[in-house]
Amino acid sequence: MAAAISSGACLGASAAVPAQSRRATMPAARIEKAAQQSKPFAFRGIALGITLDEFRAGPMARATPPGSVPVCETDVAAGALGMELHSDQSVTVACRWAHRTADGWRRSQAVVDGSLAQDHVLRFARTAGQAEYRLYEMSFVVDETVARDLREALAQRYGAPHLATDAASDPSRGAAPIYVWSNELSSITLCYLPASHNATLTYLLNDPDAWLKSVARRWLDDSADAV
Repeated sequence: MAAAISSGACLGASAAVPAQSRRATMPAARIEKAAQQSKPFAFRGIALGITLDEFRAGPMARATPPGSVPVCETDVAAGALGMELHSDQSVTVACRWAHRTADGWRRSQAVVDGSLAQDHVLRFARTAGQAEYRLYEMSFVVDETVARDLREALAQRYGAPHLATDAASDPSRGAAPIYVWSNELSSITLCYLPASHNATLTYLLNDPDAWLKSVARRWLDDSADAV
């Protein structure tokens, strides 16, 4: 259940898009829309920043088959910090929807834009001074057709994206096209992966590096106290 989604350079581009630069020339008609975007982005009602308990208490899974539930465990990224996997004391947690079969638990498929994602993960962390896990990342792997539909839908809802690479106009350069929507608190990154004919869709709280560094500091501090 713990295989990781690797977005590579796709995530690196999202933090570099300042929301303030776009507001400077924003038409008055978009002010109200911009105000709505001043809170973290949400995927089908699941908002970045919610607690793990709030996520688990949600009315339904955004996955199929019906009856799927969140299954959460220590995030594989925690291995680099020396954390014990499958521990309920971890400071990072990765969740995926799953369903029970006669042979045990099986991973479910997240539903993205009315289609089935090939993989998905929702990551939670609790930083220093926090008792609750909070959602800081949601990632999905979809095919190119779904990605094109998503790009249009996101543009209609949030406006034109920032194109983090120009590979779309010059494929010979080999860089994956990366489209980014951002506001004051979060970002959405759609990164095409031409080699696999897939794309990653990632919802991320701003400054994820600060989140993860804070998590690492807390883990190391807790480990030192236990010695």
